Amino acid sequence: MNFVEGRVRVRVPATSANLGPGFDALGLALSLYDEVSARIGLPGYRVSVTGEGAGELPGDETHLVVRAMLAAFDELGERPAGVDVECVNRIPQARGLGSSSAAIVAGVQLARALTVDGQTRLDDTAALRLAARLEGHPDNVAPCLLGGFTIAWTEETGSIAVTLAPVKGVQPTVFVPEERGLTAEARAALPATVPHADAALTAGRAALLVHALTTDPALLLPATEDRLHQGYRAPGMPATAALVDALRAAGVAAVVSGAGPTVLALTPVPTGFDAGIGWQTHELTVDVTGALVEGVHWDTPSGTLLPQVG
Repeated sequence: MNFVEGRVRVRVPATSANLGPGFDALGLALSLYDEVSARIGLPGYRVSVTGEGAGELPGDETHLVVRAMLAAFDELGERPAGVDVECVNRIPQARGLGSSSAAIVAGVQLARALTVDGQTRLDDTAALRLAARLEGHPDNVAPCLLGGFTIAWTEETGSIAVTLAPVKGVQPTVFVPEERGLTAEARAALPATVPHADAALTAGRAALLVHALTTDPALLLPATEDRLHQGYRAPGMPATAALVDALRAAGVAAVVSGAGPTVLALTPVPTGFDAGIGWQTHELTVDVTGALVEGVHWDTPSGTLLPQVG
């Protein structure tokens, strides 16, 4: 197997999963990016980090980008003796904005780009499935890879995703707190069962949310109602729950971003709305390109099913 000479680069977007009722299925790519580059180097694996996570993320093969690269190289057929990686991170760590998915997607895409015929040896279907296996679920890696609004699920053969184009009226704003959250702890707060009425309501809202995000944003407030997970997680992040409630009371379609503690608003926030001390507010757009490698992005027209079958 031959490797590419020189440095290759990838830009990966932040993502927000769940979007209220779409638990473990719906995701949205956002215009906040990590930029990661890599080249084949001397024996060993070295990582430098600037921005988010600098001084705390590992600088060796235990870094998530390198771990994803090595997993991809294994799928491709051979590991290089050494790799040098440079990360410029802007996605907040452990805040519910897909920082781990961004690292995984960056690693998989860099390995493909560093390998001659890498996109043939590890095709788009396999890349999506590998990234989902490494993350544990596809709801963040799908929009990170593909951009836009995605619906993802897992079958016996692996993960599959549909990418759809959000309507122009979707205007994401994120409220990021100083404190961090842990997905494992947030998931541990969920009960083994929920009332049938709550499950039925949430399923209906998730179906409505697909229509609202792609056709009629005026319906986003009712479409983002959830009774499946946010209420159970609220005691563990009371400030997040309070901000979601305050925004929704003001008519804003607000939800917990992923497992939190970041709050995502999908409709305009009223002028003068005060989130309170300790929140950083970022007005973003929906990223529609997904992971960009050296100016090339995944060619996934609206409605395309991944992976292709047959």
